[in-house]
Amino acid sequence: MTKPRIYITRKIPAELVEPYANQFDIRMWEKTDEPVPRDILLQESKQADGLLCMLSERIDKDFLMENSHLKIVANMAVGYDNIDVDEAKQQGITITNTPDVLTETTADLTFALLMATARRIVEASNYIEKDLWRNWAPYLFAGSDIHHKTIGIVGMGRIGEAVAKRAKGFGMSIMYHNRSRKYKVEKTLQATYMDFNELLAKSDFIVSLVPSTTETNELFNHDAFQKMKPTSIFLNVSRGAVVDEDALYEALQTKQIKAAGLDVFKEEPIRANHPLVKLENVVTLPHIGSATTETRTDMVNVCFENISAVCNGLDPKTPV
Repeated sequence: MTKPRIYITRKIPAELVEPYANQFDIRMWEKTDEPVPRDILLQESKQADGLLCMLSERIDKDFLMENSHLKIVANMAVGYDNIDVDEAKQQGITITNTPDVLTETTADLTFALLMATARRIVEASNYIEKDLWRNWAPYLFAGSDIHHKTIGIVGMGRIGEAVAKRAKGFGMSIMYHNRSRKYKVEKTLQATYMDFNELLAKSDFIVSLVPSTTETNELFNHDAFQKMKPTSIFLNVSRGAVVDEDALYEALQTKQIKAAGLDVFKEEPIRANHPLVKLENVVTLPHIGSATTETRTDMVNVCFENISAVCNGLDPKTPV
């Protein structure tokens, strides 16, 4: 019996793939420093039963119509805005993602980014690296307190809740805005539901954890930044499309807000000459929210569990 062929669109460590080699005929893009070209992805997909792909791959309507024979597209991410889910449904192709397994890890990174931005960690480290430290001074790289400040979380999903738990440990007041109220979070973490504009005006830290949708596109725009306090710090660990980057740059440069920490951008990867990278009051990261060895391994395994289920006529573990 012929084994189902699975194409993996980015290089994954061999030891993670080997346990599934007896079950599947696995092919994989081998270059680590660049995504698979569109023409090769199309060519490989025509011979595949399933894909294990990343956010960097555009699985749009044209792609799905050309590859309607696919049984499953397993996205190694929580988000799936790179996939035309409606078209996949029309073609009878199962789409899965990897929720839950990366929640705590991404919350860790979110809070690490918050702390690094507030306490100017990167600036201070660079200062020593450039051999500029000559003596101690009382306001040398004085940042902002985190403890007992107010955090405003926009998007109270799994990751938002995990971030709120960490904020609680710092004695922070927690406000949130979400499409629906989270009464359990309000009770257990004493979080307060707020209108979006009110949250912007009252928060010391504004954290974006919303999905990328039509409604959230450039949610954080010029008007939103104008509503924030001059001492506020903005963090985006969701999707680049939810921020108007020109408006954010202006708000930072004019000191409408104090600082920003960013793990995601509209166009990725960004280059060193990106305007936001040039600002000293911005900490930038290369989209590493869930990037720990343990969590990425769990994500790969969830993808293969979904692929295995669908290829054997069963329901997947985490369907979109």
